[in-house]
Amino acid sequence: MKPSTFAVAIMVFMLFLTRHAQVSTAAVTCSPVELSSCVSAITSSTPPTRLCCAKIKEQRPCLCQYLKNPTLKKFVNTPNARRVARTCGTPYPRC
Repeated sequence: MKPSTFAVAIMVFMLFLTRHAQVSTAAVTCSPVELSSCVSAITSSTPPTRLCCAKIKEQRPCLCQYLKNPTLKKFVNTPNARRVARTCGTPYPRC
């Protein structure tokens, strides 16, 4: 039995929606404010919190953008920031 054109169109539409949903859930809004939970770990030698690590992992696609910003670079490009990223299991970006 041959599938109807309507059934094929519905399947293609559903595949499109599934693909679109995966892309939209993978998108991250770059906001350095999201890393505010990491300030104490970056500015001192205290270990990062779970929330800090979660936010670093979430904001990872944005880290190069932050490094290119002269205002943010002085916070993100420090030995403590590298230590926090390493402790959280997030590779420090090479931009």
